[in-house]
Amino acid sequence: MPQYDFRSPRLYVTGALKAGADLTLDKPQAHYLRNVLRLKPGDGVLAFNGKDGEWRAAVAGEGKRTALTLQDQTRPQTEPRDLHYLFAPLKHERLDYMVQKAVEMGVSQLQPVLTRHTQVQRVNVERMRANAIEAAEQCGVLSIPDIGEPMTFARALAARKPDRLLVFCDEAADVKDPVAALAAAREAPSAMLPLTMSGAGAGPQPLALLIGPEGGFAEEERDALLKQTNIVRLSLGPRILRADTAAVAALALIQAVLGDWR
Repeated sequence: MPQYDFRSPRLYVTGALKAGADLTLDKPQAHYLRNVLRLKPGDGVLAFNGKDGEWRAAVAGEGKRTALTLQDQTRPQTEPRDLHYLFAPLKHERLDYMVQKAVEMGVSQLQPVLTRHTQVQRVNVERMRANAIEAAEQCGVLSIPDIGEPMTFARALAARKPDRLLVFCDEAADVKDPVAALAAAREAPSAMLPLTMSGAGAGPQPLALLIGPEGGFAEEERDALLKQTNIVRLSLGPRILRADTAAVAALALIQAVLGDWR
């Protein structure tokens, strides 16, 4: 694992990052650096914007104006694994946790999906984004995942591209070994084709994980999923997991077998 500075505070910014640039911070960020972290002019910060890598910066400015002066790049930008996470929304604290863990696990897109048994119908997308940024700042992540507006289950399936392997967790699945099931998908011709292509645009197969509500998928939803091509239906073992726990377990399996942990 490459050396990483875990002690310097990290800050997500929206401006372009280049040596010598000065970035004026908004009031919440300035308050965080000055009054929460008690940083003074000249103190070091790591800045990233999801596009230009990570940069060493120094706190600058006096009075009400707080800025960062960019110095040098500490890490180049890397692209996250093309991994979409589709999920039935949860209540506030558990949704916050799930978003944070999904970011830590390398998800590139978060997509709320409203199923028949979804208990929460309204989603605060801005709160999701704030949690995603906080997780990225704390864990050294260089990219902020895209966050979609909630969509219905039917619309989510209609929007899916067939080349994206869809893994969905279903407590009614007969699969007893989720690792073996994912490994079989990795070795299948449809899954291997994008991995063995050469030339421009080649790359790992795009992935999607779908976790339903704690009431489970409705029968018509399960039937619709099973009619899809390029899918893996998983059971996560003998215990029934809460949706936020299932998210961490399933993402760990996917990253270990199909993703960037290999």
